Amino acid sequence: MVNVRPAGPDAWPDVQAVMGERGDPSRCFCQYFRLRGKAWSASSPENNRAGLRSQVCDGEQAPGVLAYDGSAPVGWCAAGPRTTYPRVEASPNWRTDHPDAWVITCFVVPVGHRRQGIAGELVHGALELARSYGAGTVEACAVDTAVAGRIPSADLYRGPLSVYLDAGFTEVSRTSPQWVLVRATPRPAGRSGTSGR
Repeated sequence: MVNVRPAGPDAWPDVQAVMGERGDPSRCFCQYFRLRGKAWSASSPENNRAGLRSQVCDGEQAPGVLAYDGSAPVGWCAAGPRTTYPRVEASPNWRTDHPDAWVITCFVVPVGHRRQGIAGELVHGALELARSYGAGTVEACAVDTAVAGRIPSADLYRGPLSVYLDAGFTEVSRTSPQWVLVRATPRPAGRSGTSGR
């Protein structure tokens, strides 16, 4: 049974564990959409780690959710107000008429825990997180794997379209066959990924 919880200050060691020590997550620490231009180019893995640590430990709201299998952290999903992601606001892939929306920007599910439905649970947890902070709309830029063909796992960090559709998102627009802006309205308390299933 997978349980999904907000990534608060006590969860920082678990966030680090999910990011791992190799691969893109261990270098990015979910700062790609929070930085752009020279700020991203000049950043380092150490700076990115410090940035996420500050967001988890010092921020006014959790910057994402963690999935647990028992006590073991097995997945991460970053979510927050659109206005906290400069790269999202500047990207044509994320163009929207809902400037106050929350956005889901990325997933990290370590090797060994993939293809087990964890991303779907994380989406539900992110929706519940957004609802708990009063968000009326949640958006994401999904990857349509049906038209994009076989995509390496590392390139699915935004989340497959099928996962969002299964969670109740609807397609809003496409800037290419592959990139799909999707949108959902968080449900009232009752169906929550934070309760586990």
